[in-house]
Amino acid sequence: MILVHGSNLEQKEQHKTKYRDEVSTAYLAEIRIEYNKWHEANTALNGPTSQSSDSDFDIISNRVELLEGYKGFLDQQKYAEQFDSRSNLHSSVLEEFLYYLFRDLVADFGEKVLVGKSHAFKDIFFMPPNYKSMLKRPYVSIEKKDHDFVIGTTIEAILKTTGEDAPEEQTGQKGIGELIGSYDTQIEGKTEKHFFDVPTVVIECKTYLDKTMLEGSSRAAEELKARNPNGIYIVVMEWLKLTEDVNLRKYKVDQIYVFRKQKNTDREFRFDNDYIKQPIDPNVVLHLFNSVRNHLTSDWEGGIKHGLDRGWLI
Repeated sequence: MILVHGSNLEQKEQHKTKYRDEVSTAYLAEIRIEYNKWHEANTALNGPTSQSSDSDFDIISNRVELLEGYKGFLDQQKYAEQFDSRSNLHSSVLEEFLYYLFRDLVADFGEKVLVGKSHAFKDIFFMPPNYKSMLKRPYVSIEKKDHDFVIGTTIEAILKTTGEDAPEEQTGQKGIGELIGSYDTQIEGKTEKHFFDVPTVVIECKTYLDKTMLEGSSRAAEELKARNPNGIYIVVMEWLKLTEDVNLRKYKVDQIYVFRKQKNTDREFRFDNDYIKQPIDPNVVLHLFNSVRNHLTSDWEGGIKHGLDRGWLI
């Protein structure tokens, strides 16, 4: 499991050309000390798990308190100005927090659970260069989409043609859709082996959410559910930038969480002395956790036959 924020920090520390100036080096050293404290404290804290417990709220409150402390440190004006939004240093904190939040829940389901940032399955295409080639092997291309945080599984799919054997042109090459790292397509004769992640929970992380972002999230949620009807799509953020004119019911996301329960203020105004930043509410985080846990631990009944037995289909 790659810790997203820790990895982002390490990349900056080890970058060969950027962040080599004296100020960046000093700031990164300061952040590293606080990050290690945050990481170690979360690692030492256990739970919540797949079993509901009276201690769940206390554990989540502790994790939120740790997040609030580290985020308050990192959100200082000097760090915000030195490492802008394109660096993803600040935005990746929330993604790593979700890993700590759900780590022990998904661990109850086994060792090979997919959890964290993912380049996940979006669609499948068959792209042979001509009909003759199509008879030899499928020429599958897997389209993927980056998600901030997912809980799901990795699929190994073996695909082959059923036609008569024909002389093979090449073996051992990568497929049309070149995949990354250990997810490389494996080709042997007429058979292709593909690896891809299938999420059942997708959580998109935002500093704030506006209407354009919501429309993008809704399209992503619709794509997810077209391929995995049992998937759920959630958006979490610190602040909200939507007006009362927005009709939330027309969007395909399952839930939207505003951790600070506060409207967005442009970053420069958040450094004003009179600005009051509301703390992250552990009750909101608890609701998020319970929603995901209920989805993962419940049976996904569905289909025409199940609906016909009860009399209503959806």
